[in-house]
Amino acid sequence: MRKFVRAIAWLSVAWAICVQASWAGELIETPSLEADVGAGKLPAIAERLPEVPRVINLKELGREPGRHGGEIRMLMGKQKDIRMMTVYGYARFVTYNDKFELVPDIVESFDVEESRIFTFRLRKGHKWSDGHPFTTADIKYAWEYVITEPELSGGSLPAKLLVEGEPPKFEVLDEQTVRFTWHAANPDFLPALAAPRPIFLAKPAHYLKQFHKHYQDPAKLEALIAEASAKNWRGLHIRMARQYRPENPELPTLDPWRNTTKPPSERFVFARNPYFHRVDENGRQLPYADQIVMSMGSTGLIPAKAGAGETDLQARYIRFDNFTFLKEAEKQGKIKVKLWRTGKGSQMALMPNLNVEDPVWRDLIRDVRFRRALSLAIDREEINDVVYLGLAQPSADTVLSESPLFKEEFQQAWSQFDPDKANELLDEIGLTERNDDEIRLMPNGEPLNLIVENAGESTEQSDLLELIADHLAQVGVRMIPRASQRDVMRKRVFSGKTVMSVWSGMDNAVVTPDMSPFEISPSAEDQLNWPRWGQYYQTDGKKGEKPEIAEVEKLAALAKSWRAAATAEERTKIWHEMLSIYTDQVFSIGTVNGTRQPVVFSNKLKNVPDEGIFSFSPGAYFGAYMMDTFWFAGD
Repeated sequence: MRKFVRAIAWLSVAWAICVQASWAGELIETPSLEADVGAGKLPAIAERLPEVPRVINLKELGREPGRHGGEIRMLMGKQKDIRMMTVYGYARFVTYNDKFELVPDIVESFDVEESRIFTFRLRKGHKWSDGHPFTTADIKYAWEYVITEPELSGGSLPAKLLVEGEPPKFEVLDEQTVRFTWHAANPDFLPALAAPRPIFLAKPAHYLKQFHKHYQDPAKLEALIAEASAKNWRGLHIRMARQYRPENPELPTLDPWRNTTKPPSERFVFARNPYFHRVDENGRQLPYADQIVMSMGSTGLIPAKAGAGETDLQARYIRFDNFTFLKEAEKQGKIKVKLWRTGKGSQMALMPNLNVEDPVWRDLIRDVRFRRALSLAIDREEINDVVYLGLAQPSADTVLSESPLFKEEFQQAWSQFDPDKANELLDEIGLTERNDDEIRLMPNGEPLNLIVENAGESTEQSDLLELIADHLAQVGVRMIPRASQRDVMRKRVFSGKTVMSVWSGMDNAVVTPDMSPFEISPSAEDQLNWPRWGQYYQTDGKKGEKPEIAEVEKLAALAKSWRAAATAEERTKIWHEMLSIYTDQVFSIGTVNGTRQPVVFSNKLKNVPDEGIFSFSPGAYFGAYMMDTFWFAGD
């Protein structure tokens, strides 16, 4: 039986060669495909699988090998939610496993030299969902005619494919092997391939060439454009090639299930991919479930429908404040409800806008003593007890204990409840005068009314803000929540109109040294704590503003050093220094992390973990736990 060989060091490189041996066991035909195999519509399983499939040994993972059959029902709120199937199915060149280690998946093996030379070997005999061979020709097409095609790419490559503004050299070594080479280290590359919304390096060339001006006869291409009511060949190709949101049922895929429903629809059926490259240790081709059915409806009704057993696997559109109801519904015997830890650095964080336009507020927000005082004034234990039933962890906005980068000092940085110290810091700043309501006066004589803008999307958020407002009032700060639509809120933050906003903290708090530290350094204009500084680095100084705080400049310099680091040891050291600066400077004010996400599933659905990390990145929510291995037990 083929097994994975653990990653081994490649000279001085942090990344590794990952190889697999051949499958030598007996294969078991999928019952729902037997009729098509018998009628000659499909080849037998041995001809559908690659010569070296990916073998998932479920017993080694502490789970049960399953059986084929059944459909997994899921509830979604809008048609674009079908992109969740790409997330949950989680077939990638390389993937994170449930320990958040990178392993080969679609590719048979990969090796990395000096963090800049990446060589991928495909699985011989691997096929697209329509049975057409998947080879390096599909990667060549994606690279040369889509990713670097000016009309399709908009003239620029994804940032993760550029090092100091330069793209890699791409080579096809043979029918199964490709190589990407940068002039300097690119540690972002593999994580970008394993992301929940990945860079797609392969596209089914045999299908898509008909929509490409380089391959199709101009007259025929014009006819296809007219038939699809597209504006031009670019719009046609983009629509027909969309992989993340799989709206085109004719587009071949490498995912475990393929969409069979053309939008618009209120019910999307994803059928099993008969050529999927994974098998279990008993020789059963994955996925176990024959199909996934996604039904669209009102998001407000999804918790009630989940409690009534109208879904087989549900976490989307379910919040922690639905937990009590769902646990009561569990007693009816149709569902199970588990609480997974969320993967955010803080479930909700106050984001001081260091780029606020008002000069008085700007001076205050940029004074680290003010940010520290606000953080110390928050009673996180009360928030945990009242809002999260004591199940969360009071913490600064930082990595979780599951991360190898975790240090207790980061978690506790200015996150202890100490109103006396908070008052001392506010007095030290000079905010000693108060009005008749005991609210401190700002240097311009106005009361310290701190308006915190939020998207107003949950009672959880409003409950948390109400508690924080009470805490801050005790140190002479009046906090006033203001709700608006999230797009409006973000525009106001970027324009400098907003003093402070509320959002979740670090989106990925189970980071490893080999994952980018972009979240805690100025890197993008959508960062709520320094949007203009983020834009400055996002555009290489062409737009935005250069930081005026030394510690922020230091974070940006360290992030650049991380990209050039050649070893995991170097990247770990850089990460720790960045986390130390970020938490000590309180660039975001965390509350609690390790909060719980209710996961509801049928009591007949097996292999859904009782405990897990519910995180978009890394992990792709259910993806790292391999939804293709979930199966139904009989009555």
